Order: sequence, then structure tokens, then C-alpha cells
Amino acid sequence: MKEMNTIRYTMETVPQAAAAMQAGELVAVPTETVYGLAAHAGLDQSVQDIYTVKTRNPGKPLSILVSGMDMVEGYTQNIPAAAYRLAEKYWPGPLTMVLEDKGCAAPTVTAGGDTLGVRCPDHPMTLALIRALGAPLAAPSANPEGAPSPKSAQEVFAYFEGKIHGILDGGACTVGVESTIVDLTGPEPKILREGGIPGEELLSFIKEVSQ
Repeated sequence: MKEMNTIRYTMETVPQAAAAMQAGELVAVPTETVYGLAAHAGLDQSVQDIYTVKTRNPGKPLSILVSGMDMVEGYTQNIPAAAYRLAEKYWPGPLTMVLEDKGCAAPTVTAGGDTLGVRCPDHPMTLALIRALGAPLAAPSANPEGAPSPKSAQEVFAYFEGKIHGILDGGACTVGVESTIVDLTGPEPKILREGGIPGEELLSFIKEVSQ
């Protein structure tokens, strides 16, 4: 990867960040959990660049950040009713739902799998970026593989200055732990990772709304 001048973006310059991502650049983004290293989810080369910059195992799929269920419908299929109820209650927030992939995201996002993780982040700058882009973001945490997940723009600069195009500076993350991941593709919902919302709480909510 070539060395570059990493730009610090603000809420006012979100449209410029979106234009850069449309052109294939990587931009780190704030969420309520941790900062993510984001690419336009439809551009395969950009998504591949995430793996290169992070030194991430190419067999590990990525989740996408969306602005809401309308966007989820464009990228996943056979969406269960529970997904809509969960989104209503917990989005924007630290919840990632694994659904059946529709094949609209870049192939590298799913790493050859047939499911796709989706999350609506609770951060005004990142939601503004997704809306300006008109597409979801492929966005794992903005850290080299194995290093602690960054909770401020400064920590992202320390990791990736000169290696990525820009960083949306949205201040410190409020939750500071990753999202909880629930898989809704099987006969029973399954917690794949504990995070910002207790898994037990999610499972009992799903049970409640499914009766």
C-alpha cells in the first residue's frame, strides 16, 4: 500500500469523505462501540484493502454498517420477523444480526459464505456518511489484527496514519465494547459474540416477540 496523507474529517466534511469512499478509499469511522475501518461495501478492491491494511485473515467475513432496515432489505433475503422487531428495539445500537446474504455486497465481504452481518451504528457522523454514500460500509474494527480496538480517532491515527485515506473524527466511543452478534439464519437464534447488549436479553426478547 502506498503512503498517503491521512485526512481528518468532521461532520461538515462528511460529503467529501463519501466522495472519497465512492472512489475506493478507506476511511475510519466512529460508532458507539469502537472505531471501524470502512470501505464502500460494494467495491471489492476497497474491501480487499481493509484486509491488507489490518493484516486480517482473508477467511474471516466482515459485517456491514447500514442506515436501517430499508438498506438491509437490499443486501439480505428471507429476513425473519424477529429481525424487524430487534431493529425496532435496539437500532441504532450495538447489535449485529446475521442474515441470509443476497449477493449484492462485494464477494470479499462474506468471504465466500452465504450469510451477512448487518448493524445500524448509533453515531450521527457515520449514519450521515452511509446516507451520503447511499450504500452500506464494510467495517471491521480499525486496528491491526490482534491489537486493541480503538475508541478514539487519535488511536486510529496511531495505528494507520499514512496507510488510509481518512478518519471521521467523532470523539470518544461511548460503549467501548464490540456489538453483540446474533445469528438469525438457523431454526433457533444463536449468540455468536457477547458485546454491548447481553445475549440472554436478546434471546428472551426474540422469544417474547415470537409467541
